[in-house]
Amino acid sequence: MSMLTPPGMGGKYRITGNAYPRMRRPRNRRRIALLAVAAVAALGLVGWGTLQLIDVFTGGEKKAVAGGKQHDCKPATTARAVTAAKPPKPSEIKVNVYNATPRSGLAKQVGEELKKRGFQVVKFANAPKEYDKKVKGAALLIGAPKSLDVQLPVLATQLKGAEKKADARAGQEVDLIIGDKFTSLDTKKDADTALAALAKPAPAPSGDTC
Repeated sequence: MSMLTPPGMGGKYRITGNAYPRMRRPRNRRRIALLAVAAVAALGLVGWGTLQLIDVFTGGEKKAVAGGKQHDCKPATTARAVTAAKPPKPSEIKVNVYNATPRSGLAKQVGEELKKRGFQVVKFANAPKEYDKKVKGAALLIGAPKSLDVQLPVLATQLKGAEKKADARAGQEVDLIIGDKFTSLDTKKDADTALAALAKPAPAPSGDTC
C-alpha cells in the first residue's frame, strides 16, 4: 500500500498520476434545505390565501393612508337643505272669533283688537254648540290640517297658551274660540316680538358631524 493511499481505502483506490478518488457530499443536507424552502413557500401561500379570504368577507375595504385617520364623519352643510316657508302676514289670515264663555261682548272686543293688529276678521259671534262653555283654556285655535304649520302659529303669537287643533274644513279661514281662562290678548309689543321670532330662520349648523 502506498503512503498516498487515503486511510480506510484498503488499497482499493490508488492514486496514480493525476487520478484522485471523488468524495461525495452527504445527501441529507440537500434534502433538509429543499424541505425548508418548500415549507417557507407553503407558509407564504397560506398567508396570501388568508389575506384574500379576509378581503372577500370584509368587502374589500381600503385601509387609510399612512399618517392619516380614517373616519365616517361627514361635513355638515353650511346652509339648510330645505328652507322653511316664510309665515304669512297677519293681513293674509282670515279669522272668525267666537265666544265660548258666559261673559258677553268678548268676541267683538277680541275681534276689534285683532283688526287693529292687521288680521282679517271675517266675523265674531257666540261659539257653536259643540264648543260653547266647553273650552277650559284661554283659547282654542282651529283650522284646516295645513293651517297647523301656516296660519295658526301666526295667530298664536297674539295669545300665549292657546291650543291649536285641525278639523276637516277645506278653506283657509281659521277660528279663535275664547275659553274660560281668557283675560286678554297679549300686549302688542309682546305679540310683535313673538311674530318676529317666528319669522326668523333657525341658524344653520356648522362643522363636522360624527
